[in-house]
Amino acid sequence: MSEEILINVTPQETRVALVENGVLQEVHIERARQRGIVGNIYKGRVARILPGMQAAFIDIGGARAAFLHVAEMLPAPEGINPGAIHVRLHEGDEIVVQVMKDPLGTKGARLTMQLTLPARYLVYLPYSKHIGISQKIGDDAERERLRGLLRGAIEDGEEGGYILRTLAETVDEEEIKKDVRYLRRAWDVVRQRIQDAPVGTLIHEELPLALRVMRDLVRDETEKIRIDSREFFTKASEFAQEFVPEVRERIEHYPGERPIFDIYSVEDEIRKALARKVLLKSGGYVVIDQTEAMTTIDVNTGAYVGKHNLEETLFKTNLEAAQTIARQLRLRNLGGIILVDFIDMVDPEHKRQVLRALEKAVARDRTRVTFSEMSPLGLVELTRKRTRESLEHVLCQPCPVCQGRGSLKTSQTICYEIFREILREARQYGANEYLVLASQVVVDMLMDEEATSLVGLQEFIRRPIQLKVEPAYHQEQYDVVLL
Repeated sequence: MSEEILINVTPQETRVALVENGVLQEVHIERARQRGIVGNIYKGRVARILPGMQAAFIDIGGARAAFLHVAEMLPAPEGINPGAIHVRLHEGDEIVVQVMKDPLGTKGARLTMQLTLPARYLVYLPYSKHIGISQKIGDDAERERLRGLLRGAIEDGEEGGYILRTLAETVDEEEIKKDVRYLRRAWDVVRQRIQDAPVGTLIHEELPLALRVMRDLVRDETEKIRIDSREFFTKASEFAQEFVPEVRERIEHYPGERPIFDIYSVEDEIRKALARKVLLKSGGYVVIDQTEAMTTIDVNTGAYVGKHNLEETLFKTNLEAAQTIARQLRLRNLGGIILVDFIDMVDPEHKRQVLRALEKAVARDRTRVTFSEMSPLGLVELTRKRTRESLEHVLCQPCPVCQGRGSLKTSQTICYEIFREILREARQYGANEYLVLASQVVVDMLMDEEATSLVGLQEFIRRPIQLKVEPAYHQEQYDVVLL
């Protein structure tokens, strides 16, 4: 598996593309005016307690209050009910919190009081004594080796705990010690700022996207990190030299005239990732719909008719779809509940193989994905941890015409709504005449296909009805004016 990371930097935004074997797998976008706040630490103030939800709204200085659940508080002192948030917190209290999830839609940020500070191989837990190891490191001998190295790097009596990240697999003792020293220094700075800062202050800010890439995304198989900005190439090199020296030699400046994202057709792939339909090589296709409650994914055979029998056709389509779905989850950064509707298969072995193919395909996803067994109807439920907005939510906004429904009422439907509105107005107010303001397509239908109905309505209410095209109106928009 060969891997490259492309970083496109402009004053307005930074974009990162993760390419595996020449195919785009992930896109990360951070805009100067809308930087994400996941990982930031704030000194906030309790604005409101919600005992019924065992939660509180915390003012951290943003446009919307953030949300803290009782499960994300520090362990309760002995003798205090750990589930009674109204006993442990009061309005006006000052608390230190860290952002777990960015604000999404109308929801505020999700907070925790269990602070963490990440480094290349370790995550520091200042309020815990826990020593943990990433579940993705499966070898028992390697887990014991890493646990021993970490315990040897921690000084006696030192406060806090650590989690060894997946990237720590096979690293040596010196790398572990280096991360421990860096995290100690970082926590000393944060602790001092917590003491001195007023409420609403940003105590600790997460690294910008291009530097987080060096810390979080680079793996052993990452061959090159190409940056198209000379200024940021220098910054990234200095950062890597200090914190991740093994990455330094892989960082390159890309000076070419051709945009860096054109090398692997990244722009085209981003455009495709905003579409509902994803075509499969066989001729089938996958339809992806994001809603507020969940994301639904439907698999269809489309033009693929197979060569042998129906069951084999369905099986091959589902296998191909499993690979595509795993890639689309990463590429679109889909999170929350995801429901996949595979094509119904009769053979239990085929169902098992499709599920295993999906499990294998999502194994490279850095974000935690869990899923259920396939139901008798061919449905698979997945959950993918959501911390930042999806690609669609970053790049797009709901259509102002259909309000995100994805469909419009037909012009005929609008005509009949206008007729009912005129009848309602005639019975209630009895004006001398009526003026209908509507879009061109609706007025055309009223004067053509619905002309007879319009004349009949005028005779029924015994009042004239005038029509006027309003160029600024979309198809569903109209007004009935009493004259």
